Amino acid sequence: MEDFEDDPRALGARGHRRSVSRGSYQLQAQMNRAVYEDRPPGSVVPTSAAEASRAMAGDTSLSENYAFAGMYHVFDQHVDEAVPRVRFANDDRHRLACCSLDGSISLCQLVPAPPTVLRVLRGHTRGVSDFAWSLSNDILVSTSLDATMRIWASEDGRCIREIPDPDSAELLCCTFQPVNNNLTVVGNAKHNVHVMNISTGKKVKGGSSKLTGRVLALSFDAPGRLLWAGDDRGSVFSFLFDMATGKLTKAKRLVVHEGSPVTSISARSWVSREARDPSLLINACLNKLLLYRVVDNEGTLQLKRSFPIEQSSHPVRSIFCPLMSFRQGACVVTGSEDMCVHFFDVERAAKAAVNKLQGHSAPVLDVSFNCDESLLASSDANGMVIVWRREQK
Repeated sequence: MEDFEDDPRALGARGHRRSVSRGSYQLQAQMNRAVYEDRPPGSVVPTSAAEASRAMAGDTSLSENYAFAGMYHVFDQHVDEAVPRVRFANDDRHRLACCSLDGSISLCQLVPAPPTVLRVLRGHTRGVSDFAWSLSNDILVSTSLDATMRIWASEDGRCIREIPDPDSAELLCCTFQPVNNNLTVVGNAKHNVHVMNISTGKKVKGGSSKLTGRVLALSFDAPGRLLWAGDDRGSVFSFLFDMATGKLTKAKRLVVHEGSPVTSISARSWVSREARDPSLLINACLNKLLLYRVVDNEGTLQLKRSFPIEQSSHPVRSIFCPLMSFRQGACVVTGSEDMCVHFFDVERAAKAAVNKLQGHSAPVLDVSFNCDESLLASSDANGMVIVWRREQK
């Protein structure tokens, strides 16, 4: 990875490189490992949260746990236009949203039966490329090819604010700062990342940076101190995020593969008891899903392994399964251009494929689990959203 440490623009007024203490990621990894050091193989993390997680996950094998009973519901209100993003609300089992290239966002409720579309958010004049729930789920932020971002009230669907892109460029992705939801990061077609204050509608001073291509994917680490951004030239950049000011400092660059668009980035502090280092999951139009280890506090990435999928041109996304795994192995889920949803065990040395869901009639673009993994939603390039029900053991 390239190192941007000598860039004079990265120096603050007093010459400090960063507000994050060195070794924070090393310390995190050490703390993760320390819990296990004197415990026999196969033992469980000795915390009060362990039993709750095991109860939700089930005392089954990974393959058994990710067996699905079939389709729970199909939403077709956006048919004929791609649905690039589908997301369950945070810590919620039954509230779901999806955005469409038809320019709208749907808010859906899965319980009580039958599942319904509560409201459709309209206002963007071109396709909606991405959206995100706030931590408390009271607002959503959306980005659009019409060069605006909009802030919505989820309770009544009202548009609170419309914010034009600072560069008047198509907006392609967005994410909330996980600690301060007043700040949202957006990526645009003119290769720029901007930190935006959604209360004022202004970009944060020092919160902008240029990549090598169109910015397609963004992800923060859990503490909100590291941001990764991927572009359509095949590069992933890491940034140090100043929690006090919202400023970005470019840290590292990884070329995943020259010319292969990076369409999805997901960060996780740790995946399972066997994989206790911070990790990044990346889709990059290489017919592979890539798992990277985060090796330091500047976001340096080291490839751990890859998994075969079909992705050469579509903006396919992937996720870590939300429950911390206390069974053997750990699972990730991805869309694919073969019209299937794929599950992989990141710790299984051979035959990593755990399950495959078939039912879409177009490339699967995005996937999202609800908080207890009882339901999985997937969206495709023809606008279909399928909600899958996991088998109850």
